Amino acid sequence: MSADVELSVKKTPQLLDLFIQFFIVGAVSFGGGIIAYERILLVEKRKWLSADEFMAYLAISQTMPGLNSVNLAVLAGDHFRGFLGALIASLGLILPGSIFVLLIGIIYVGAADHPLMNFVLAGIAAAATGLLAAITYKIGSDHWRHLKSLLIIISTFLLMSVMKLSLPYVILIMAPISLYLYRPSVNQ
Repeated sequence: MSADVELSVKKTPQLLDLFIQFFIVGAVSFGGGIIAYERILLVEKRKWLSADEFMAYLAISQTMPGLNSVNLAVLAGDHFRGFLGALIASLGLILPGSIFVLLIGIIYVGAADHPLMNFVLAGIAAAATGLLAAITYKIGSDHWRHLKSLLIIISTFLLMSVMKLSLPYVILIMAPISLYLYRPSVNQ
């Protein structure tokens, strides 16, 4: 089998495989970092998409209403297997979190007054925050090395976390600064 035929076979996953892989992503990434896990699945693990294709689909998913991760699953599933692929990929992604939230909700209703419940919820929040921070660092690792990017990241964090400004105000402040710092140079 030639490399071109192998590549095209590899880029067309079976519906069951598509469901299982997105189900696993939905299960392991519940609480944060789901885009990074989708990248690991699609680009690194299965090599169903190139890094450039993934970034293109991510950019498109960010322009669509709804969650970026679900939009990305819909776009990837549609790319691989059409409408049915989009449906299967998004169901696989959403199902683990839905089941988990339903079960936790049932448990919470029965134990809402228990003193340990606040500790459990605080632990879950801390774990989700740590996971999100680790994934953010991994995805944006190139930007941590540039002073301009680092200043934007720190300023945004301070405006939201310390000064408690809402997201629209932070965007109104940081977007013009970021555009100015990353404007094209005259020499280009």
